[in-house]
Amino acid sequence: MWWSDVLRLGVVCLVAGCGFAPVYAPGGPGAALRDAVTVEAGETVFDYRLRVALEERLGTGSAYRLSFTTRVEELQAAVTQEGKITRFNVTGIADWVLRDAAGAEVARGQARGFTSYLTTASTVATEAAARDASERLAVVLADQIVTRLVTGAGTG
Repeated sequence: MWWSDVLRLGVVCLVAGCGFAPVYAPGGPGAALRDAVTVEAGETVFDYRLRVALEERLGTGSAYRLSFTTRVEELQAAVTQEGKITRFNVTGIADWVLRDAAGAEVARGQARGFTSYLTTASTVATEAAARDASERLAVVLADQIVTRLVTGAGTG
């Protein structure tokens, strides 16, 4: 037990020494965006899912506007000898732009992700799996966008 406490203290000291600061701490880059962003979504169901995932992470507000465009593609990933498709890969790209209240661009970037789902003999189960894959992909893209926003990696 004692060595694990020493190790934990050593890791904390190393991280503190390298300039680590919590993103959502007061004055941190994430704190400035929390409850300050209006997410503008497109017209597709996937765009809606991405907007919801972004709002869950950022909250809502009016100091910034985050807009995005998405491209989602579903590709056959596994086919049986009889020609039956048993697996689909779903890939997605989101190009995003963050603007301040005056409309000036603050940051921009691109998020990419993928997920998969299996087909079954049941149409209902296959449709549910496809919907779940789409929801997972929206979360993957939202996580990437928020990470890039709070770390400043999307600027430029």
